[in-house]
Amino acid sequence: MKGSTKRLAFLGLATAVAMIFSYVEAILPPIWSAVPGIKVGLPNIMIIFLLYRLSWKEAAVVSFVRILLTALLFGNVMTLAYSVAGAILSLLTMTLLKRCKVFSMVGVSIAGGVTHNLGQILMAILLLGTREIAYYMVVLALTGTVAGVFVGLAAALLLKHTEKWQI
Repeated sequence: MKGSTKRLAFLGLATAVAMIFSYVEAILPPIWSAVPGIKVGLPNIMIIFLLYRLSWKEAAVVSFVRILLTALLFGNVMTLAYSVAGAILSLLTMTLLKRCKVFSMVGVSIAGGVTHNLGQILMAILLLGTREIAYYMVVLALTGTVAGVFVGLAAALLLKHTEKWQI
């Protein structure tokens, strides 16, 4: 297989894995039932992995294809709007932090988790027309940090075990 064909096939597999992670997350019972809207962010394992293994461009493509397919299969237009807002801010932040080479993969993941939540809060303020929802960011920053640690560790482990793969 040629390099570009191999890479395209790999990105297709990465998208499929991210979709599976989205489905698993959708069918799991809420982790913190008292805190609505909290998810671990399992699909972001693949996004962070791709950010470090390939580039921000491939990570962005897989992220947005996964978001679109997830919204079509498991969500709605509102799901799409919130997810895109979170993904854009998160991917931008993670790309910049990765480039400055100050933070570990886990640190980049934590920043991605928190800024993903920030993007969703900003979208909620825009769509709902109320700024009071921003107070919820305190809870989301805490849960985004915890989820970011888990996602970053999982992505680092995946990166370590695939470093010899030629993609």
